[in-house]
Amino acid sequence: MKKIAVLTSGGDSPGMNAAVRAAVRRAFYFGVQIYGVYHGYNGLIRGDIREMTLGSVGDIIHRGGTILYTARSEEFRTEEGQLKAVEQLRRHEIEGLIVIGGDGSFRGAQQLTKRGIPTIGVPGTIDNDIPCTDFTIGFDTALNTIVEAIDKIRDTATSHERTYIIEVMGRDAGDLALWAGLAAGAESIIIPEADQDMDDIIERLHAGHRRGKKHSIIIVAEGVGSATSYAEQIKARTGWETRVTVLGHIQRGGSPTAFDRMLASRMGAAAVDLLLEGKKDRMVGIQNNRIVDIDFDEALAQKHQLDLSVYQLARTLSI
Repeated sequence: MKKIAVLTSGGDSPGMNAAVRAAVRRAFYFGVQIYGVYHGYNGLIRGDIREMTLGSVGDIIHRGGTILYTARSEEFRTEEGQLKAVEQLRRHEIEGLIVIGGDGSFRGAQQLTKRGIPTIGVPGTIDNDIPCTDFTIGFDTALNTIVEAIDKIRDTATSHERTYIIEVMGRDAGDLALWAGLAAGAESIIIPEADQDMDDIIERLHAGHRRGKKHSIIIVAEGVGSATSYAEQIKARTGWETRVTVLGHIQRGGSPTAFDRMLASRMGAAAVDLLLEGKKDRMVGIQNNRIVDIDFDEALAQKHQLDLSVYQLARTLSI
């Protein structure tokens, strides 16, 4: 291959820039021209494609978000949109594409492969909900952002002797809620993957109150429901004052952690290597700290599995 391209798609995540940087510089190392596709699949359809230089990715490894911008594209879901995207790649003589994003982005990449454009996926999402990889780019940074926020909220919860219910992102995956809850010492963690009824939550609150505890932190994954709803139920059954914090998009921003910078650099470089090896329709992942590549069909056919032993550990440590 002489010309390849890279795009970011779907929700942004800290470390995407580090992955773009790694892909560009790895390509240059092997004497391959590399282009940046701006604004995701929407930009690909419009032909918003520009050649990258070493300077294009200078001073970005520490920056959150993505310099290529990102967007969700309804047009790309259609056959017409996909054919327009292929036409743009052909026009620029681009022979392979790296897609940094989540499962929806990977399904789009699959369609391009079927239409003759070899693609490689790099998992970038704070949700950590992509199968066949231990971690996704951005998860560690978002996790640390959440833990820092919980630590600060706990100071206020202690001062005012209140129960705080904190809602975190994760779509249908409870990884962020679980890891943050364990790391921050939450009294209860409510996630989609585990049943936890209100009776159990109330009993744990009463148990803490009986031993003199006057504040509590409860973490709710957004895929389970509204933190406000849980707060209302808790107040109705205990009479205690509750407060709700929805962390929202603050979880997606910020300078990536060292872990995310390392992970993104390894994955971005590996994606280039795979294209140059003639591979396509595959996703880069990390398993047991080793970079691996998995067929898209295999990865997307599976369901992300959360380690419930971590959930049980969190329950035993929060008695």
